[in-house]
This record gives sequence, structure tokens and C-alpha cells, in this order.
Amino acid sequence: MKTYPPIPNTDDAPESMFEGGHLWIQEKVDGAHLRFRLQKTGVLRFGNRNRVYEPDSIPTPYQHAVRHIRENVDRSALRSAVDTVESIVFVGEAMHQHTIDYDWSRTPSFLGFDVWSETNERFLSPDRVEAVYGRLGLHPVNTFEKEVRAVDFDPDEYEIPQSKWYDGTAAGAVIRNKTGDHAKLLAADFGEEERRTSIDAPADEIARRYATEKRFERVATKLETDGRPVTVDSLFERTFETVVRENHARLFDETADVDVQAFRSELASLTQQFVSKRA
Repeated sequence: MKTYPPIPNTDDAPESMFEGGHLWIQEKVDGAHLRFRLQKTGVLRFGNRNRVYEPDSIPTPYQHAVRHIRENVDRSALRSAVDTVESIVFVGEAMHQHTIDYDWSRTPSFLGFDVWSETNERFLSPDRVEAVYGRLGLHPVNTFEKEVRAVDFDPDEYEIPQSKWYDGTAAGAVIRNKTGDHAKLLAADFGEEERRTSIDAPADEIARRYATEKRFERVATKLETDGRPVTVDSLFERTFETVVRENHARLFDETADVDVQAFRSELASLTQQFVSKRA
């Protein structure tokens, strides 16, 4: 599966990028790199920046995004658009908590920002990328400005706009042209926020703190809206996903010391109680 190249800072971008043509300026989101492609069998294969995962070994932080893509991607639209589905690799961000606390109720689990065509051996232009994700039933990363004259764009004078996904300045901007050049411009204060430390409490106490009746009800309502039954298993998995997604940096990143198995055990008990009470 095509590996996505690092995005340079604007200072390191090719000089030709700002000498002619037009630019698209898109929001840089604070997520985790995720790529995928559809195999001939119809199975979606996923990977992060450095490795490709087996279907049954998706890391916990990515599971919400993988489920979102599996449930929403229009496979028939993809098959009808290209001769060989395996020649297309989709690249984007799994949106779970890192530095920024997004408004998770309105932020999609996955935001796509690029598409690689193995047939043409290049990434698609930003206008085509936006259209492709729309046709497939997935959200592309949002665009601040389209078709900006490159000669009129000054990275040193550009003010990072407000994010679409929370009430605050975006993490930065990614500037692209239609020939495949791209560069990033970070907000001045991005990354300077105090590092969140893990919560020092027993796993069962943490589970009770985050698996509230309000959260259970919100997840159950979403299941029903999607036409899915609210069972102990379905509610448990979705609730676990939402807690991980919204509190990853506090509870489940490499600095945390939460006993995940104990957390899941207490969450399963709370889920059973909620479903019994709601029946």
C-alpha cells in the first residue's frame, strides 16, 4: 500500500510552488495518519503511516475510524469509478484526541485528504480528491480557500482560520497545488499546550467516570438512528470506542497506565446494567 510522504513546512517547499498556478488551502487537523484501500475480495485493508494491519489486529485508537469507513464507504461507487480497485489508496486522519479537544459530536471519525492512483503513479489533484470522498460517502478534510493565485499567497502573512471542527484556531493549514506539491503551515501556538497526563485512578473508577448514563443514552440513540439494535455487545463496543476516541491522550496513549482489561470489564458490567434498566 502506497506510503504517504511527509509534508514539508512552507520554508522547505519547492520554490516553484509559489511562483505560478493556483493553490488550495485546507485545514490541518490533529488526528492520526490512516490509509486504506479496497481489495478485490471486497475487504478493506488499513494501515497507519508505517505499517499495514491485518483485519483482526486494528489498534484500539483506530477502531472507531475503521468502523466508520467500513460502514459508510460506497464500494459499488468505487468499483464503477476505476478499473482496478486495488490501485487506489485513500489517505486521511483518524480523528481521536491528541492535542486538540475537537467537538466530537460534529467531527467525523475519518477525514480524507489525499488519494493515490497507482495507475497514474501520482496523487490526485485536490479538487478531484474532494469529489472522490464525497462520492464514496466519506468526509474530505475541509478547504479554507480554493484556487488562490500562488503568486498572491504569502505564507509569512497568512493567518490560520478557525477550525471547522471545534471553536478555536485550526492546528494549521496545508497548502496544495494540482501538480502534487504540498506544504504545511502550523498555527503559532499549536503544540504548546500543556501535555495531558494520565488519570491516576483505578481502571474501574475511570470506567464509571466516563461511562455515564448520558453517554450510554447518546450512543444507544445513535445506534437506533442508524437502524441497529441496542444490545449489550453493540452498546459496549460503541461506548468503548467513544471513550477511547474522546480521551485517548488522557487514558490510552503511550504515557498512560490504565489497565485496559480492567477498564473493559467494568464497562461491560455498566453496559449490562444500563441495557437492563432501559429495556
